Amino acid sequence: MKAEVLKGHLEGMLLAVLETGEQHGYAIVEELKARSGGHIALPTGTVYPALHRLETAGLIAGRWSVHGGRRRRSYELTRAGRRALKEQRSSWREFTSVVSGVMGVEPGWTVTP
Repeated sequence: MKAEVLKGHLEGMLLAVLETGEQHGYAIVEELKARSGGHIALPTGTVYPALHRLETAGLIAGRWSVHGGRRRRSYELTRAGRRALKEQRSSWREFTSVVSGVMGVEPGWTVTP
């Protein structure tokens, strides 16, 4: 999937990935890919700016650590991030229901490669 298709949804997906616990940037990219069955394979240049926006908004907290002699930044949800994720999930359910009705697609459809 192209980044422009995901516009407006990436930040919610990042919050969902971080719901399970703290992860560093590359692990987040890989988790997006895994959860989407390989359909969402975004470059880090797309993901990192979104992580920075979420951090600036107070929805995630980041910290630097050193692993194997390399610095990396790990992120975790804040309390505000958990609330935002809950709101985004509710909004997403409404959106997909409405669009599915318009498009004539049954709820629960699956993506095929």
